[in-house]
Amino acid sequence: MPHPEDLDGDVYVSPRHLAGSTYTGDPALEPLREIGWDLHHDDRGNAYLNAPDGKVRLGYLPEGDDDGLWRINAYRDAFAPPAWGVCFNDSCPTEFVTAFTTTLAKLYQQGPESYLARPLIGSRDQDPFLGVVPLLRRGWVIDRPRWGVFAVDSPDGLAHLEYTTGDLDPGIEVTSRTARWHLWAGTSVNHPYWYATASTDTPVPLLAAVTDSVSDPAPVLRWQNERSSYQATAHVTPIVPPGPRVPTPLEAARSARRRPAAPATSSVPRWTTSTSRRALPGPRH
Repeated sequence: MPHPEDLDGDVYVSPRHLAGSTYTGDPALEPLREIGWDLHHDDRGNAYLNAPDGKVRLGYLPEGDDDGLWRINAYRDAFAPPAWGVCFNDSCPTEFVTAFTTTLAKLYQQGPESYLARPLIGSRDQDPFLGVVPLLRRGWVIDRPRWGVFAVDSPDGLAHLEYTTGDLDPGIEVTSRTARWHLWAGTSVNHPYWYATASTDTPVPLLAAVTDSVSDPAPVLRWQNERSSYQATAHVTPIVPPGPRVPTPLEAARSARRRPAAPATSSVPRWTTSTSRRALPGPRH
């Protein structure tokens, strides 16, 4: 469970697929900035990260033309159409995007053979099924919601990973929700709480990083008064403030040396002398 002193929020929200965005992009941008990706802004307030080789690009688009807040595309050639594309909408929990960019940073450092690796059925590392394994291990259930679509649903039935079979247009995959992989939460695919999409050739480790984060049983932090950052059906637990810190032996000894000696008087019982007095409580966190 995250420590309240290290993260932002005053309530824990679970399951995490019922949380929403934290409305800050910094945590998800940081893994790529740490490995030297170049950050630019436009005059509308959107942010863009470019890989040093120019073959992977991330857009953080709060002022974009649609609800696709995060768009990440990779290219085999800097001037070719995208080899793969991923989108997270503006309500998607930021933790899922951070899981994606953290793994992307690792794959990028390994080279194009990793961050451009195509899924391959039967492969030890790139079998598409590996993207579903984290969900199945945590009790998600295989479903067939409609023709041409296989799905895996969360135990509460409010989160879904869908895989579309057959041929898809690569250009449409990276510009719409009609993609090979479609992850969403809610009771209606047309009106989800949040969604994320990934095109056919998205490397499987990136998919697995997201599904592992989505199904992680650990709660996420949100602000209780910001009701738009989590669903009403979510389990919300306030953070319990930490109690007084217990002084270390050295702090207790220093406190005893600084304490003035009690005046000598015959009316003071023996058991209240300074040698048996309790140490003063330390400061609160």
